[in-house]
Amino acid sequence: MGSYSTNLTRLLSFTKLISSHISRGRHEEALAVFRHMHSSLFLTLDAHVFSLILKSCTALNRPQLGTSIHAHVCKSSFLSNQFVASALVDLYGKCVSVSTARQLFDEVPSRNVVVWNAMISLYAHSHEVGNALQLFEAMEVMPNESTFNSIIAAMAGLDDGSFKAIAFYRKMIELGLKPHLITLLALLPASVGVAALNLIKEIHGYAIRNGIDSHPQLCSCLVEAYGRSGCLMHSHGVFWRMKEKDVVAWSSLISAYALHGQAKDALETFKQMEFAKVQPDGITFLGVLKACSHAGLADEALYYFTRMHKDFGVEPNSDHYSCLVDVLSRAGRLHEAYRVIQDMPVKVTAKAWGALLGACRNFGDLELAEIAATALSEIEPDNPANYVLLAKMYASVGRQEEAEKIRMLMKEKGVKATTGSSWVVYSES
Repeated sequence: MGSYSTNLTRLLSFTKLISSHISRGRHEEALAVFRHMHSSLFLTLDAHVFSLILKSCTALNRPQLGTSIHAHVCKSSFLSNQFVASALVDLYGKCVSVSTARQLFDEVPSRNVVVWNAMISLYAHSHEVGNALQLFEAMEVMPNESTFNSIIAAMAGLDDGSFKAIAFYRKMIELGLKPHLITLLALLPASVGVAALNLIKEIHGYAIRNGIDSHPQLCSCLVEAYGRSGCLMHSHGVFWRMKEKDVVAWSSLISAYALHGQAKDALETFKQMEFAKVQPDGITFLGVLKACSHAGLADEALYYFTRMHKDFGVEPNSDHYSCLVDVLSRAGRLHEAYRVIQDMPVKVTAKAWGALLGACRNFGDLELAEIAATALSEIEPDNPANYVLLAKMYASVGRQEEAEKIRMLMKEKGVKATTGSSWVVYSES
């Protein structure tokens, strides 16, 4: 009895240590403790230990070790334990394949909501929203908040998924389920996607009533959501009520100002960020450069672009270079913009060439336009806008023959000009 009691105490102690390591992301240390337990204890390990250590196998991408533990689980008849089963499903889905995880899911007896959520979450994170919904409809148990969260987030990430995500959220509310912080974070991008300002306000109000409105990540998302929906006053208010403002929050406010052409406010916010000694990142500078671009501040853009690497050690990527090309092009400094493209150490994108081509039309530089259009025909050969723009430039200077050649080239390639369209969000309230 004494030996059993001693081993049980040690088992509990080691289990607590493993749990502590995992909660702090120290997965290698957790595995080391598990190996020690497995080799030195005579007491059979329980299901809780296996469910914990499978999380470390997943985090460290150790499918072979996970498979070995799976064998122990089967021998010990622990597959019926829902936490072990869900951990195994998660392991196979993230480290092997989603289809392998589904095979295991189908073998699990008496699946509870935790196991169902694990499989649905895998489908959602793999952008297999259709399969996630099919499994949701087939659930043999009542879904919970976590079930909805992963599907809402996946839908919000689709090009046409914003309305679907919002409708799915409404279904969650109808079932009497209470949204969590994760729900709100998943729902905000969908709200922005359809300019649903009332829903953004609803989310904000819900967060206030439930005492989670001070969460830094939610605040940053609200700053961005209000900003993208045109409510800069609300965006500004949320930001300045934040107790701790990290780089994401500062960048969100700068981007909000930039989006609406308020370059002065964007650049002033960047100065305040510097004063607060918050280190800017690539997203921060993207907002600053966009602000300069929308306001035609070419010299300021060059200044901040230079400071990126020199003062803050931030390496410019293709988006930063595209913004710089755009601001120089808008200011009529076309050859400077072209030199930036020629000297770019990263891959030149369609955004950069497109900005130059559009400016060439505005300023009548046909020679550079031909260079830009040729490059764009290789990068995005199916984009009709590039062909149409060059054809119009030829026609505007009386070179009808070249314009007709462009039109014939479009016809040969099967490229058709798309008709213009617009959309509005209508509400009777």
